[in-house]
Amino acid sequence: MGSFAEQLHDWRARALHLEEEVGKAILGQQDTIRLINVALFARGHVLLEGDVGVGKTTILRAFARAIGGQFERVEGTVDLMPGDLVYHTYVDASGKPRIEPGPLLRHEQRLTTFFFNEINRARPQVQSLLLRAMAERSVSAFNREYRFPFMSVFADRNRVEKEETFELASAARDRFMFELRMPTPTDTGVRRALVFDPDYHDVDALLERVTPEVLPWKELNHVGSAIQHSVGASEALERYVLDLWDATQAPQKFDIRIDGVDMSKLILAGASPRGIMSLTRAARVVAWFSGRDYLTPDDVRTVAPAVLGHRVFFTPVYELRRAQIADALVAQILDKVPTPR
Repeated sequence: MGSFAEQLHDWRARALHLEEEVGKAILGQQDTIRLINVALFARGHVLLEGDVGVGKTTILRAFARAIGGQFERVEGTVDLMPGDLVYHTYVDASGKPRIEPGPLLRHEQRLTTFFFNEINRARPQVQSLLLRAMAERSVSAFNREYRFPFMSVFADRNRVEKEETFELASAARDRFMFELRMPTPTDTGVRRALVFDPDYHDVDALLERVTPEVLPWKELNHVGSAIQHSVGASEALERYVLDLWDATQAPQKFDIRIDGVDMSKLILAGASPRGIMSLTRAARVVAWFSGRDYLTPDDVRTVAPAVLGHRVFFTPVYELRRAQIADALVAQILDKVPTPR
């Protein structure tokens, strides 16, 4: 079996190889690939943001292929019901009605990647069933419990249309370890390749480039736990993380200012304990990717925008400007909270 350290070293090589494989199908999204990989090994779920057509589905299909196990995708629509995730009804060849397990249940323990497209088009009842499945990685149906311990949930929001959408409640967003913005590429070479290279127009052919099942995915939970126990934090680093938490709740204590915002009236609630746990879990994976067994402030800063931005809740007058204010607030927190030397 080898020593504990050797096993983690071997897994680190596999994790970096996973990124290489996904990169064969995706152009110009290295930061997004890295952070999805961090979430995978931190065993967290991801809410993806991005304009239509930037490749959110492609990146998830590439990850699903490289990880192995089973991939399911559900389209959020206004008429989707909670039962549609749990069971599937149809009429068989002889005209008899049949009921079978739905997309959340049909693969049971082999389900590794579940993608909920346009989650804000689905009604709150559907969202809440998914959130329960995310938290417990199990669902009761057909008089028994279905378990999917290796499932990672990815969801994306439709940011363009506001008609017939149901925005995620604050508590729902807190269930996602990361909220990642997948940018439209700005690099001229990448843009030219995407538009003029026919290889990037055939998603199925792109995905064929990705080597399937490069990880023993049934060991993901074990490895994720081992990473958390193998990466330590100094007292100074612990104080830094607790100061960051404090700054999400009372930014004025750290002289944080944002133009056009009354800081004393901005915060309804700061990051939750779950949010700060997610911050340290993700930062430990970043440290592990770098081959270290201790945390640095840079590990924390790498994941802070993706972890904290969606977890600070504003008073109603400022909530309408959330996108701009949240980014500015996290940037200010990272700038003003003293970093241990």
